[in-house]
Amino acid sequence: MIYTSCIIRYIATFAVKTQSFNLIVSNRFIPIILMNTSIHPFPGFSDTKNHYEILDGLRGVAAVIVVIFHLLETFSGGNNLNQIVNHGYLAVDFFFVLSGFVIGYAYDDRWDKMTLKGFFKRRLIRLHPMIIVGTLIGAATFYLQDSSFFPGISQVPVWKMLLTMLIGFTLIPVFPSQDIRGWAEMHPLNGPAWSLFFEYIANILYALFIRKFTNKQLAFLVFAAGCVLIHLSITQGDVIGGWSVTPTQLHIGFTRLIYPFFAGLLLSRICKPGRVKHAFLWCSLLLIVVLSFPRIGGAEHLWLNGLYVVFCIIFIFPLIVYMGASGEVKGKRASRVNRFLGDISYPLYIIHYPFIYLFMAWVDKHKANMQESLPVAFMVLVLVIALAYACVKLYDVPVRKWLIQRIMNKPVK
Repeated sequence: MIYTSCIIRYIATFAVKTQSFNLIVSNRFIPIILMNTSIHPFPGFSDTKNHYEILDGLRGVAAVIVVIFHLLETFSGGNNLNQIVNHGYLAVDFFFVLSGFVIGYAYDDRWDKMTLKGFFKRRLIRLHPMIIVGTLIGAATFYLQDSSFFPGISQVPVWKMLLTMLIGFTLIPVFPSQDIRGWAEMHPLNGPAWSLFFEYIANILYALFIRKFTNKQLAFLVFAAGCVLIHLSITQGDVIGGWSVTPTQLHIGFTRLIYPFFAGLLLSRICKPGRVKHAFLWCSLLLIVVLSFPRIGGAEHLWLNGLYVVFCIIFIFPLIVYMGASGEVKGKRASRVNRFLGDISYPLYIIHYPFIYLFMAWVDKHKANMQESLPVAFMVLVLVIALAYACVKLYDVPVRKWLIQRIMNKPVK
């Protein structure tokens, strides 16, 4: 497992009969920029590296699957075995692999001219504006979510909800005793913010310590984290959890974070992207199949599903990231699709869940079954995608440009 990332490189190369290409400088790859390149500029710092366009698009594919997973989760009866898009929650683990890879590519070779303060400012500017919007949406819709799913909402005083909102703006988690929904979430107004909390922790660990690790030291960390991940997944049957400030949930959250994120970082350091034809198509199909795959083994054999989860996180997700980084986007239409999916990916993920709460309340009020609810579920999906795109164009990009100019005193691309 120490060299999982490198093994993945050769598996992918063999599978698609590709030829590796790249330049190696100081044990780090510098992607060759070609016509119809696989990476594109994104509004931001003037010294921001270009983005891998296919990886941005895959993040959007995963975000859409997350929304569908959460919509259909309404009809699971709270039983993980009955989830329809059964492994949709693993999109979070895919995001962590992707984040680690991107962080390594974007920042590993900058530390001779970038301070810790500068790094943290960059990450806050990139991530935090949409955290505030997601929390605001959760607060604005909170009392409309009252239902048998959340029977205590009507009893929550406005001051307590507003206090939770202010805390949510900071991404500081609340303890179960401070929960206002009844699910013991660390971010009751916007549940998925838990993964951003762990994303921040990963960024802090990277900047303070892990960036200084040699590849061998990083590989040892990834190996150890992989062992912990295997144990959790096989004994629990999955890795669902991480959203509450309890010892058990924090253990799950850190386990889900450490291996994927730092495996992605290791992948960025030791593997050279090759050439994979139709990478976005194949990676998207693989991601959809993996996240939609039915539960394996049932309640009697939890370890079987645990093995599937381990296989996905340790092998398949790094493979998808490697293949995505090795592909090219050809044609204006394909480029527009990837750009759109990349643009909406993060906003869609961080704003969608308050609308899931509302959808659950609607289902409860109308006593609707899944078949009767599908048209409304589809409308919710379209709504959150449209709102995510609006957030990008009207809020996220303009605010980040303004923050870059005001806080960083840097020109904007």
